[in-house]
Amino acid sequence: MLLKPEVLDKWSSKHHDGLVAAVRSVRERVPLIVLAGDVGTGKTELAETVGHPIARALGVDVTLYPLSLNARGSGLVGQMTTLITSALTEVGQRAAKARSTNGNLNRAFVLLVDEADSVAQSRELAEMHHEDRAGVNALIQGIDTFRKDGLPVLTIMCTNRPDAIDPAVARRAAHIFSLERPDQAQRDFVLQAALSGASNITNADIEKVAHLLGATEDRPYGATYSDLRQRFVPDAVLDAFGRDAPLDGERLIELASSFVPTRPFVQEP
Repeated sequence: MLLKPEVLDKWSSKHHDGLVAAVRSVRERVPLIVLAGDVGTGKTELAETVGHPIARALGVDVTLYPLSLNARGSGLVGQMTTLITSALTEVGQRAAKARSTNGNLNRAFVLLVDEADSVAQSRELAEMHHEDRAGVNALIQGIDTFRKDGLPVLTIMCTNRPDAIDPAVARRAAHIFSLERPDQAQRDFVLQAALSGASNITNADIEKVAHLLGATEDRPYGATYSDLRQRFVPDAVLDAFGRDAPLDGERLIELASSFVPTRPFVQEP
């Protein structure tokens, strides 16, 4: 709806015999989503792949533009502002050509701002350099321009530190989603999918492993999604390969007992 708000017009006409005023308030929302959460909870992966279901739903091509931390530049006066403005201008120019002559949408864009707390950090910080403040201003102005010009650009910001994002940015967000570490059922699901086909591992084994990879009395946090997919499962495979043996539940439980999850990101006071 943020990329193609005219779908709301059709909905309103279907159910209310016309355009209700409330639809206008949705149109006025800034096409900005914030994904906040601890490290390894899938924020970046979600932002990088969400364009696919959006493309299928809208029936148009969706192009991803990741805004790198290189946009901060090397600290030269005016460099950060110039780089951010240049990047947003390029996206805006491409998005301006996203509609056909009859106004139909034929392309949409996702602008990904990863580690957004570094690019859109709060201007309230006393120690913040004036160059960083100017860069945040440029980012806000660029996102506002997308909305004012009705450009099909969805901006997604990912951050481990939602409290560090500038209040003006957070206020503009259509929604802020909080991603959490997986619970027992979610750990079980990830492991079941990853270990499918390993006949020496039972469902009971996986349930036990999922439990061991959760929070404990000595460790108040469990494994992240990336811990499971990028560390634990690959390590289990390499362990079995090194022993020239198949994956088995007993050994998997041993590995889970000694596995150390990534510690949570601690925000500075």
